[in-house]
Amino acid sequence: MKLQEIFQKDINRPIEGVIKADDQKYLHDEVEEYVLTNEVAQNLESMLESYNNFRGGNGVWISGFFGSGKSHLLKMLAFLLENRSIDGEHVLDMFLPKCEDNEMLKADLKKAVGVPSRSVLFNIDQKADVITKKDIDAVLLVFMKVFDEMCGYYGKQGYTAKFERDLDNRGEYQKFKDNYREIAGKKWEEGREEALLEADNIAAAYAGVRGMDDEKGSADIINKYREEYRVSIEDFADQVKRYIDSKGEGFRINFFVDEVGQYVAGNVKLMTNLQTIAESLATKCGGRAWLFVTAQQEMESVLGEGSGAHGDDFSKIIDRFKTRISLTSRDVEEVIQKRLLAKKKSSMEALSEIYSEQENNFKTLFGFSGSSRKYRNFQGLDHFTSCYPFIPYQFTLFQTAIQNLSAQNAFQGKHQSV
Repeated sequence: MKLQEIFQKDINRPIEGVIKADDQKYLHDEVEEYVLTNEVAQNLESMLESYNNFRGGNGVWISGFFGSGKSHLLKMLAFLLENRSIDGEHVLDMFLPKCEDNEMLKADLKKAVGVPSRSVLFNIDQKADVITKKDIDAVLLVFMKVFDEMCGYYGKQGYTAKFERDLDNRGEYQKFKDNYREIAGKKWEEGREEALLEADNIAAAYAGVRGMDDEKGSADIINKYREEYRVSIEDFADQVKRYIDSKGEGFRINFFVDEVGQYVAGNVKLMTNLQTIAESLATKCGGRAWLFVTAQQEMESVLGEGSGAHGDDFSKIIDRFKTRISLTSRDVEEVIQKRLLAKKKSSMEALSEIYSEQENNFKTLFGFSGSSRKYRNFQGLDHFTSCYPFIPYQFTLFQTAIQNLSAQNAFQGKHQSV
């Protein structure tokens, strides 16, 4: 029997090495092949308890090092809570069998999914237009941008989105778009990307909506919006609340933000910005707006010690992100075994023979004496068959190598996350 023939699944199938928040190319495979480890299942129970019974904390902090599955879990939660349909199949129906006989988790999932919601999933570094993070509103600007885009407005220019939203609130947005297309000869979605160059056409289309001449107030309308546009966390929270209220009682909006830890790390102003956004959404929306974020370290490591001048800020953000999910290297091993190395039943006999023949040699082959680190060997036949053809210590060794290369600045910028 050849090595490639012992596995349940085709080892040559395409597998995305890094799960990206905005990539939906292999979404069905990502959901289908997601491995719900015992540790993650326990964390999910705790998270769903908070989600289903809001008690003030509206944030979930998912941490773990390279390859631990943070982004994959974040993405699964985004599509699961919204119960998105993928290729005609609902995510909840694909996810429930992963819970096996954990009836409590199944019940919590059904209850959470039963709440109508909208998921907004994005990588904060990717969505940020600012080159520098010195802007104290850098985090808010990203949230504002993705929220505007979700509503169908032009997120890249906040003032244009504000103009569109105001028209929409008056029930005049569609009429404006029709007028603009007739005057400019192209769709508004194309014209708004050149809003300043299209100022005359915009003014004429707006005048048609308002029933006035260009001369009487419609001229240069987009420039007026640009000059007067301001953003605040309070305004953002108000807009989110209005959106939620417009969708009916019980509706929720959930923001899933990938790589927040890397974005705010060591920057107290950005940390405070994130904390205030979470606090304002909790206050204004009363548990109907949630934040799920990922970071490569625990919150304490990202934000610094909870003492000194910034102790109050630290305690506030801790209070908002009460729910923590920490993914460990043990999770990684379990995922690899179940997703990649699951064996056919027909191959188990051959593997049992190998184990019987070599069992007494394993300690000699894979035991390292005089080492400051202790690496695990095979723990028995079941462990051997689930790991084969790898050796248990290799999972940990690879992770440790990557982490320490990172500590020595071997990876720069966005490469840190992949």
